[in-house]
Amino acid sequence: MKTIISVIMLLMMTSLSYANDIYVTQSGASLDLDITQDGENNTVGNSTTASASAGATTILNIDQIGDSNVITYQIAGATYTGVINLVGNSNNVDLNCDSGGSNSSCGTANAVINFTGSSNDIDLDIGQTSSATSADVDLVGQSGSDSNVIAATVDGNSAILTITVNGDTNNYLIDIDGNGDANGHTLIHSHTGGIADVDITQSGVNDNMITLTTSGDNADIDISQTD
Repeated sequence: MKTIISVIMLLMMTSLSYANDIYVTQSGASLDLDITQDGENNTVGNSTTASASAGATTILNIDQIGDSNVITYQIAGATYTGVINLVGNSNNVDLNCDSGGSNSSCGTANAVINFTGSSNDIDLDIGQTSSATSADVDLVGQSGSDSNVIAATVDGNSAILTITVNGDTNNYLIDIDGNGDANGHTLIHSHTGGIADVDITQSGVNDNMITLTTSGDNADIDISQTD
């Protein structure tokens, strides 16, 4: 199947700042896309115009270095594999897999988000329309990653979500849903640092499992599991 890729890049330069804006619209069987942005106020999509890929297979790797960068990306397709690396502060990531629900519900997803910095907002949704068959997600905050907000919603029969963050005053909002059983729901959470606010919800039929390790003072943890 022919792949159609439309990329619009707008370079805006002033004496005070540099911005690189990328908007992607792709349709076809497969996409393998690597993006690197260095500087402040760069975007891959934004809050009003998300970048989007529609096709059976999406491989998406994005590196952003700097502050106040934005990633807004919607993926519709059977298989998604991607790595996002962030270095900087006040960055915003909104990544949706199966946002449209017309292409096989993001059946298999393997996502890694690495970040170093503070006051980042990371929002990840996988299997929004129907549960992914297999989802493996790793969210990793390196040393000194403070005051970040991580919201992850994963609807999958087998949902392995691993969060490892080394920093203080971070907020985690985790919702794992879908039918369990035969090695279904899984959450592995590790936190090093003080003042963590963690809310976790898992549901389905059996196979719910949580391994949680925290370190530091003033952690507020709420866990709900439902069969």
